[in-house]
Amino acid sequence: MLSCDICGETVTSEPDMKAHLLIVHMENEVICPFCKLSGVNYDEMCFHIETAHFEQNALGRNFERIKRIQYGTSDNRKDNTQQCRMEINSSIHSASASNSKVSAQSLLKDGTLKHKAFYSENLTKSRKFLKSKEKQCDLSKIKGSVYDTMYSPPECPFCGKIEDCTQDMETHVKIKHANLLDTPVEDCDQPLYDCPMCGLIFTNYHILQEHVDLHLEESSFRQGMDRVQCCRDLELAHHLQQEEDRKRRSEESRQEREEFQKLQRQYGLDNSGGYKQQLLRSMEREVDSGRMHPSEFHRRRADMMESLAIGIDDGKTKTSGIIEALYRYYQNTATDVRHVWLSTAVDHFHSSFGDKGWGCGYRNFQMLLSSLLQNDAYDDCLKGMSVPCIPKIQSMIEDAWREGFDPQGASQLNNRLQGTKAWIGACEIYTLLTSLRVKCHIVDFHKSTGPLGTHPRLFEWVLNYYSSEREGGPKVACTSKPPVYLQHQGHSRTVVGIEERKNRTLCLLIFDPGCPSREMQKLLKQDMETSNLKQLRKFVGNLKHKQYQIVAVEGVLTAEEKIARRQASQVFTAEKIP
Repeated sequence: MLSCDICGETVTSEPDMKAHLLIVHMENEVICPFCKLSGVNYDEMCFHIETAHFEQNALGRNFERIKRIQYGTSDNRKDNTQQCRMEINSSIHSASASNSKVSAQSLLKDGTLKHKAFYSENLTKSRKFLKSKEKQCDLSKIKGSVYDTMYSPPECPFCGKIEDCTQDMETHVKIKHANLLDTPVEDCDQPLYDCPMCGLIFTNYHILQEHVDLHLEESSFRQGMDRVQCCRDLELAHHLQQEEDRKRRSEESRQEREEFQKLQRQYGLDNSGGYKQQLLRSMEREVDSGRMHPSEFHRRRADMMESLAIGIDDGKTKTSGIIEALYRYYQNTATDVRHVWLSTAVDHFHSSFGDKGWGCGYRNFQMLLSSLLQNDAYDDCLKGMSVPCIPKIQSMIEDAWREGFDPQGASQLNNRLQGTKAWIGACEIYTLLTSLRVKCHIVDFHKSTGPLGTHPRLFEWVLNYYSSEREGGPKVACTSKPPVYLQHQGHSRTVVGIEERKNRTLCLLIFDPGCPSREMQKLLKQDMETSNLKQLRKFVGNLKHKQYQIVAVEGVLTAEEKIARRQASQVFTAEKIP
């Protein structure tokens, strides 16, 4: 590839280059870039620039050439020698130009001067001069001679010292300023020290030590910063953990309060009033909705106040005579029943406006007490009593607590029942009956004894309680046994009898305080239908709660037995089946 010296155009062959010069440069007017000479052809202009303006044209190349000479290494001396020869050529050309004493003006006046012949003559002289120079001195002296002839002596770029030649300057820089160079100098006699941490080279040991100390200080500072940051991170993590624990404890405390309040509301311990307050609020809502006349409200309110004053139930939720009606039914009908055992006479009490949702335990006690009051065997301990109202029953249980019965149960209910809607269960029924010298005990069916969570052992126990002789007796037996209090989670009922059907299955007869009087009164009809007994009958598959407790009455306690049972109630125990 050939390149045009004027415009830099690149062509592939010499004929193309001649065509390029003829078309682009020789047919156009050529002007000297230094003195504005014109009117000559291309070859003449090239000769003019080489002879008249050599120093101006080569100034930039000389600066670059001197820089390479100053910082060249021994590894590329052959290249430097060749470069020096080129420099000598340029110098010889300059000298030849001055010896020829041909000016641009004489060149213009002599139109017949031929550029090629003149240039060939000068080239021959230059070659002869080069050969004589190579014979007189070596390559390094020629290089220094050329440099000294054209330019001033070199100056050290670090300390400003001036040397005679480039070689001396290179030696000066390598020796005096080796620590400032990028790479160490092999020929330097001074010892060199490598930094063990970063690899930097030093000529002075003390400077190296200060440099290493800076490394250590930086490392120590970074370690200190890392420790500070680590401490801050630990403090932040500890703070976040404490905050999370505080939020978790706060959430747990809130959930516990909500659960406790829920249980308080469920068991009537939320200080929202007792039987009296609930009855009045319920009747007021009935009046507001138009289901109760205001006069009826005032009449019932007066009856309630009278009942609370004397402590006796007003009997408005009582249904009597059901046991007798059941006896007649089983005698005349019930062909699918083989045997039936009934308790003594018992009245049914259902919940009213004042105790709806929480009064089942109190209503079951009223049923049980109504049976005992009709049994002459209990006249000694229950003489002169009537069925009490619910607030009176609460007061009687509190009296039993004050006597020393069941201190643990009293503590759980804050030793207070009056004015609350607190639920009562088997323990409170046992405590109240024992304080009245009624002998009873608790049986705990704490887990199922049959398939699918059923309790067949419970049915067998009730059957054994009511029947002493199963075979050979009458079809319907009215026993002298009081009804049985039956408790499970959330509700309680009263067992008044048991059926043994012809297929040998057992069925309990149960009074539920949740059943209203209008349903119970259907059992009093002479032509009672079998469907009416559905609300009383409970088969084995109907009782599937996890746990059941019963309170069974056994007789009357003496004063000494009452004291002994009061002492025993400090730690409550029950018979467990199984």
